[in-house]
Amino acid sequence: MNTLYEMDSKSTQHKHLVSDELPRKPDHKEGPNGDEEIVAEIMGRCFSPSVLTTQAWEGFNFADHKIKIREGIDSYGAVVWPSALVLCHFLEKNAKSYNIADKNVIEIGAGTGLVSIVASLLGARVIATDLPELIENLQYNVFKNSKMKCKHEPQVKELFWGVDLEKNFPKSSCQFDYILAADVVYHHPYLEELLLTFDHLCKNNTVIIWAMRFRQEKENQFVDRFKKVFDLQVITDFPSLSITLFKAKRRCRPK
Repeated sequence: MNTLYEMDSKSTQHKHLVSDELPRKPDHKEGPNGDEEIVAEIMGRCFSPSVLTTQAWEGFNFADHKIKIREGIDSYGAVVWPSALVLCHFLEKNAKSYNIADKNVIEIGAGTGLVSIVASLLGARVIATDLPELIENLQYNVFKNSKMKCKHEPQVKELFWGVDLEKNFPKSSCQFDYILAADVVYHHPYLEELLLTFDHLCKNNTVIIWAMRFRQEKENQFVDRFKKVFDLQVITDFPSLSITLFKAKRRCRPK
């Protein structure tokens, strides 16, 4: 049974993450950042419908498939953000050194599902998670783009950060090789719950691959707190997008 705090956290977390004003997608910047070529390749994986339809969608080319993502305008999670493209590109280009085929993978804050879809197409056993308000669209995108295409059928589950974690994702049975996250840190008051969620889902050998767009000092503060629990490494930076791609593993706890 939920505690009063958990029920209040669910309600306010849902309200805040779903109804806030959407931030603007960053424009591609030209300049001496040294990343223009690869950023152009990453952003070039996106294509738009050639004919206007009644349903808003964007297309993406990853893992040798054309992926069509149904988007919305009413929440953060209804839009594909550049961090997701960066993470998808990394998974595709580093399929040998970060081999997720037949591995247990969970994505937190999956949003429209693009990262989970790409991970599934690359052969992973994937659980895509997000808030209840986003589950219908997430499930639609995941199943529409993975049906009869993936070795393992992906799952979609609700996840409130920091709430009912042991009940819904028991440590005894949830053994994740990888946790994927794209743009889960931004202007919201649930950073402590996010940190608790990372910690709960991690075993000592779990690898977190996390794409983060830096917007303000609050993000830096979260990274500092994150490093108290996890060993954090920068894989690569994309200055043109203000995005950093991280790899992390939980620090070994004393026995």
